[in-house]
Amino acid sequence: MSRYVLTATCASTRGIVAAISGFLAETGCNITDAAQFDDPQTGNFFIRVSFHSETGADIQALSRDFAGVAGPFGMDFAFHDEAEKMKVVIMVSRFGHCLNDLLYRWRIGALPIEIVAVISNHMDYQRVVVNHDIPFYNIKVTPENKPQAEAAIMQVVEETEADLIVLARYMQILSDEMCQKMSGRIINIHHSFLPSFKGANPYKQAFERGVKLIGATAHYVTADLDEGPIIEQDIVRVTHAQSPQDYVSLGREVEAQVFARAIHAHSHHRVFLNGNKTVVFPASPGGYASERMG
Repeated sequence: MSRYVLTATCASTRGIVAAISGFLAETGCNITDAAQFDDPQTGNFFIRVSFHSETGADIQALSRDFAGVAGPFGMDFAFHDEAEKMKVVIMVSRFGHCLNDLLYRWRIGALPIEIVAVISNHMDYQRVVVNHDIPFYNIKVTPENKPQAEAAIMQVVEETEADLIVLARYMQILSDEMCQKMSGRIINIHHSFLPSFKGANPYKQAFERGVKLIGATAHYVTADLDEGPIIEQDIVRVTHAQSPQDYVSLGREVEAQVFARAIHAHSHHRVFLNGNKTVVFPASPGGYASERMG
């Protein structure tokens, strides 16, 4: 039985949910999970509906027929097939904790993605990537060749037909042009000490100030460095008894967890841009199930 997700957003008004549920019922679809949010600040309405078709309706037919329902509401919408995995390009530099975590989650089916390439400006993780039968691209970046390097990166993205780029501690700043071209399709991860502790050794700076919380932030990349719409955050507590090295280790753990949760949400079509913020709906029942254990 075909399982789909409908995502839609429009200006808030009455009758939206009734129109959507009525359409799905009339086309032989059964709703299995739904989440909605009406934002009084922006006046926007967001909805995500999981359903299965009992009549074998395909996405093309559903999209075509639903256009008549969406039109009067000025609705932006999309239908997604849950069986189709999102194509992802991972970019990494020399910190491998997020990359390795994603490879493991991908291998056991905990992330519904297809990793189509890994790009790095270093060679540190070539063997790890190749051993997973994933194409590895070493694209070196210098101040002199940055435009050419980004062109090479975009060539990989386009040739692999990637839906999403994830920056798994990729330590290069992307150009405004690339950020705009891939708007809403690049996710970054970093520690949450910004803007307090900038530059090198942020964990050492945090240790010296005696912070009690270490956090991580995953967000969409925009031209404003590290200030894009936030998808996921989390923290871990630290005490006076822990060393700077402890801070780094704990920071790596929370970064990997937050990054994976953000990618999971995006790949399940649970994230909606809402101005400078996001609306992130909870996962549907079974959304965290892995294809295999271990």
